[in-house]
Amino acid sequence: MSTISLRLPDSLHKAAREEARKDNISINQLVMTALAEKISSLKTIDYLAARAAEAPSRRQFLKLMDKVPDVKPDTHDRLR
Repeated sequence: MSTISLRLPDSLHKAAREEARKDNISINQLVMTALAEKISSLKTIDYLAARAAEAPSRRQFLKLMDKVPDVKPDTHDRLR
């Protein structure tokens, strides 16, 4: 595990301390979790962008969708 020194504005440090206290965790745990969530979000954006780049054209997509049977969804899959 690595250690970093982080400079925060007093207001952000205070807010982090309050949130950590509410969740009964350390500020380190709060920051680590927040950073992990942010990195996960950025990696997801990159992944989806890469997948979108590999997607068929709209014309090809609509051609594929034409092959899907026109049936009503199961009861548990219906929108209300």
